[in-house]
Amino acid sequence: MNQEPLPAALAAYAGAGERGAPYELLAEREDGTVVRCGEIVAKAHAGDSDRAGLAVRMRIAADEALAGVLLAPLRPEVGYLGGRPVSLWPYGAPVDPERPEDAPWEAAGRLLAALHRVPVHRLPGPVPPMRGPAKLARALRRLSRATAPDAVRGRDGARSADGARGPGGTRPGTAHVPGPAEGRPAGDLVRAAARTLPPWVRGEAPAPRGGTLCHGDLHLGQLVRGPGPDGGWRLIDVDDLGIGTPAWDLARPAAWYAAGLLDTGAWVRFLDSYRAAGGPAAGPPDSDPWPELDLAARALTVQTAALALAKSAESHRRLEDVERLMVESCARIASLPPDLEPQPPS
Repeated sequence: MNQEPLPAALAAYAGAGERGAPYELLAEREDGTVVRCGEIVAKAHAGDSDRAGLAVRMRIAADEALAGVLLAPLRPEVGYLGGRPVSLWPYGAPVDPERPEDAPWEAAGRLLAALHRVPVHRLPGPVPPMRGPAKLARALRRLSRATAPDAVRGRDGARSADGARGPGGTRPGTAHVPGPAEGRPAGDLVRAAARTLPPWVRGEAPAPRGGTLCHGDLHLGQLVRGPGPDGGWRLIDVDDLGIGTPAWDLARPAAWYAAGLLDTGAWVRFLDSYRAAGGPAAGPPDSDPWPELDLAARALTVQTAALALAKSAESHRRLEDVERLMVESCARIASLPPDLEPQPPS
């Protein structure tokens, strides 16, 4: 990268070598750095990405079977920059976070249903597994690292992990959470909730066989307005795309609804749109969706809470209100009997 900061090097890559070209940094996280340079978006994927799996995912996104569902890359091939995989995409306008009333829940439901109905045998392969369980396992490992005694040594007096203090106060991840498990440390609640999930959901055993193409990380930030005359919504971010249990793609809105973070109207619009478009993961219209969605929603709740506690510990800050609600949901999950047997895919 010629010692350039990664965003600037990405912009040069997107601009075909036009160094110094203006760019906008869209995201900079441990799992990826994304910049916009004109109408081109360049993404540097995580350094530890499964490169063979990413190459297949890129070819799938470019396949005509996904036209109108996934935003197609500008190139189906993966490039490399400073040893990191890089992909190029057309710019698409994202959901406006300042206007939640305009959130495209119906479009999200239709797109997911279309994705779940794609004949997998027609896609470039071998199609890798959806990475949902692997992400839950990673979140739990990060929580353990962030709240281990060695991780908090030297933080004396620093606020972290939902208001906890370092040595000399309460260790991060040990602050108490109100609710059905009054008096138990927050980190223990999240780990207890994780233990109610089957081993395959925690990434500790092979997942049940499934034949459905899944996005793996669905939320409103994964929708953009596609380029071209129709300007329709498209799904983006193929890092977690793969074969799996389709209920996982409905897990985040289901978990938000269960925690009181998503209003009933938005949830119903999303669910009804998904079912009306033939989505297979939530049962038939007018039926109770929770027998299909409960396990995935609980898994996503544990993942979100584990990441929230880990990040708050690492940055020495209190939990935000939304994060605390997810931890409190883990208290309810921890009181449930464990799922001892793998659940069949929907």
